[in-house]
Amino acid sequence: MADFKSTENYIASRDLEVAVNAAVTLQRPLLVKGEPGTGKTVLAQEVAASLGRPLIEWHIKSTTKAQQGLYEYDAVSRLRDGQLGDPRVHDIGNYIVRGKLWEAFEADQPVVVLIDEIDKADIEFPNDLLLELDRMQFYVYETRKTIQAKHRPVVIITSNNEKELPDAFLRRCFFHYIRFPDWKTMERIVQAHYPDIRKDLAREALNVFFQVRDVPGLKKKPATSELLDWLKLLMVEELSPDVLRSNEKQVVIPPLHGALLKNEQDVHLFERLAFLARRSG
Repeated sequence: MADFKSTENYIASRDLEVAVNAAVTLQRPLLVKGEPGTGKTVLAQEVAASLGRPLIEWHIKSTTKAQQGLYEYDAVSRLRDGQLGDPRVHDIGNYIVRGKLWEAFEADQPVVVLIDEIDKADIEFPNDLLLELDRMQFYVYETRKTIQAKHRPVVIITSNNEKELPDAFLRRCFFHYIRFPDWKTMERIVQAHYPDIRKDLAREALNVFFQVRDVPGLKKKPATSELLDWLKLLMVEELSPDVLRSNEKQVVIPPLHGALLKNEQDVHLFERLAFLARRSG
């Protein structure tokens, strides 16, 4: 099996490469944390491509239940079909809706499963999947059959740290925290996404981006995804690097700041800081 490494489109740190390959070797779910926008979801796509496996994505919402990842019994449809005299009602299996994990377990080849933003669900959600992820099997009570994985999938679980995960669940995972990229790494990420970008524009934009992140009191610091969106706009608008360049250590609101600042509190913060900087100047 090929090892996971950085690709042309995804720059992974050495620690992240080691974490992915360790989780694959240990056959444990890889739990990836990090602030939003640092590439946790994209990681699963790149791991699947690197290993040459299909990707099955299960995006978690606040209303998602663990059972939905296994299967759901559609009793309403069966009742309706029974009232209409449909002969399908005699086979309860016709009303079992397979979930993402069932799909992964029955795949004819090994797959990568993404359980995205697990911390959005109820606190019991992770514990409800402990045995299934451990044993790679589950029991369907309606049909009295056990579904067992043909091939053990690589499971990648992401979390934005919105709530703590249970200790019993954490013990079964290999954990990695994606640290925010430093200047040099971010430069490589930008180059990977926009190989034709002017170097002076990228340099000035990165300077502004990290200055924005360093402003104390920001409710939401811009992350990699915001930077890439902002750079795309700068290139489309053909803005000169001089617009971004400043010899003064003053806080200014960057052009097209709507791509970087995502709530009114942060915009107002920058407006106040810029006003104070002008007054002191």
